[in-house]
Amino acid sequence: MIRVKLRQLQEGCILAEDVLGKTKKPIMLKNTVVTSTLLNILEKFLIEEVCVEPVLANGEPFRPTELPEAHHDGSISNEHSISLYLKAVQKYKKAFQSWQSGFPIDIAEVRNMIIPLLDKFIHNKRELLILYRYATDEDYLYHHAVSVGLLAGFLAKQMDYSRGGCYQIALAGVLSDCGMAKVDKRLLIKRSALTASEYKEVQQHTIFGYRMVQKITALKQGTKLAVLQHHERIDGSGYPFGIRGQQIHPYSKILAVADMYHAMTSERLYRRKQSPFKALEKMQIEQFGKLSMEAIKVLLDQLANFQTGTVVKLSNGEIGKIIFIQPEEPTRPIVKLANKEKFLSLSEHRDIYIEEIIH
Repeated sequence: MIRVKLRQLQEGCILAEDVLGKTKKPIMLKNTVVTSTLLNILEKFLIEEVCVEPVLANGEPFRPTELPEAHHDGSISNEHSISLYLKAVQKYKKAFQSWQSGFPIDIAEVRNMIIPLLDKFIHNKRELLILYRYATDEDYLYHHAVSVGLLAGFLAKQMDYSRGGCYQIALAGVLSDCGMAKVDKRLLIKRSALTASEYKEVQQHTIFGYRMVQKITALKQGTKLAVLQHHERIDGSGYPFGIRGQQIHPYSKILAVADMYHAMTSERLYRRKQSPFKALEKMQIEQFGKLSMEAIKVLLDQLANFQTGTVVKLSNGEIGKIIFIQPEEPTRPIVKLANKEKFLSLSEHRDIYIEEIIH
């Protein structure tokens, strides 16, 4: 990470640490992408210096006007995981644009994009589970592909798949929407909800994608089926064929959970993002009988692996500390609100939920 003066900041910078005010309360949280509005807020709070990542949200390197003393974040490697992720998104974007132009999938390029990244993120679940923060509405499709690949590979690891199986599932994830390259470009950038006929056309992306990967010998048949089936549902309500239960490959079921989690928690052209905790609660209830409850539970257990004392931000803006975790509802603990002698049981206040973990 790099420590810079406020005047060196620019839009697209990513905060590498929480920004604290004079009272030591966080003004902005780590991983926030800086906008012009946020720059003004930092100025008003008289912030002089902040720590940022060495790469911008668009994947380009951040070169401050005055080069400060920089040092490597050694949590994973000499290059921070988020920097590697953003670069992978830009690589995927270029590959996707080549597919739109009619070029075939270069599977070696795709493997080199996702496999080293999975190897790094698989041991860093905290950053993996908040990748949705970096998805912009304009580049959502590219962020979605890389994130779903990483999430699916991570879930497979937690579900005791072999190393090779995890890699194949990750490849299925990053290629799950490759067929979108054959869909009308106007539908990919439409800022309003799709009409019934437009939605039907977009649904064809699974078939287009299967055709694109069908003859790639480096991919297992289950991986190819996952590209085709990741929108199928166990009760037969999915697409493109409405198959059900055991007709759906296990890879596809894992992919479906990763796909929906990232879609619900990301900013999109026509839909606001949701808290990951709220998203998983909704998935448990609304997708019961449709998605793999095993995969959802694994994701929930990894995300809500709280400890007593964990500080969280709630959906009503309050900051609190977890004092008791309820095993039957891990996303709804009892929280002591900051600077108040008040306790809040989230299981009794269903309209309030955890927005994010602070530390």
